[in-house]
Amino acid sequence: MNSILFDIGATKTRMAFAESEEKFEEPKIFETNQNYEEGFRLFVETAKNLAKEREIKKIVGGMSRSVWDGDYKKLKSDLVENFKETEIIIENDASMAGVGEAQFGAGRGFEIVAYITVSTGVGGAKIVNGKIDEHAVGFEPGKQIMDVNSGKTLEDMISGKALQEKFGKHPKEIKDQGVWDNHAWLLAIGLNNIIMEWSPNCVVLGGSMITGDPAIPLDKTKKYLEDILKIFPQIPVIKKAELGDFGGLWGALTYLKD
Repeated sequence: MNSILFDIGATKTRMAFAESEEKFEEPKIFETNQNYEEGFRLFVETAKNLAKEREIKKIVGGMSRSVWDGDYKKLKSDLVENFKETEIIIENDASMAGVGEAQFGAGRGFEIVAYITVSTGVGGAKIVNGKIDEHAVGFEPGKQIMDVNSGKTLEDMISGKALQEKFGKHPKEIKDQGVWDNHAWLLAIGLNNIIMEWSPNCVVLGGSMITGDPAIPLDKTKKYLEDILKIFPQIPVIKKAELGDFGGLWGALTYLKD
């Protein structure tokens, strides 16, 4: 089915055209425009350029809640207006990336996957049997409160944005291993809470703060988690995301099967 797949993140937007449910064509990557009107205009222009005059039957993808006030309904209604008789599906960007990892990436073969992404912000979703688990509003694991006195969340403590604000430079420029080890400890505490709530078979960690260089060390995170999580007989399998920047597009691809 001819479709446009998209992933609108806090800093980057990725879009691709797919003719089938098996693969997508070379993605187009560009900076996410924080102005809705300009961002939407670029989205429509890119979608039409990727389609190359082929009919678009579906537009499906994920969008960050931090972009355009997280207004999924406005984006959907405007897409419906611009692409007549085209099915529009929009999910949270982290949830869509989680589906991608569960179906095609590090979480494949596991029944219950907790996907957590640590990049500009911290997000994630619970994926059950390759699909986003039922929910009333959505999943926001990064918003869990880590300090009851200050009200600081996991995102406030370990996101790329938080790190940049604290040290005044891009995380890539921070070479002090002690900083990254401390982030592993904080992440382990956050994962403990998530695992206690979701009880997953596997935790997949993605995002630039996990897969970049330097990054939060996975081995240290596992060790700290083993020290913290005692009520379960063992910690779940902890894996690094495998799909890189295109997890959201792979997740969107799964929606073409329906």
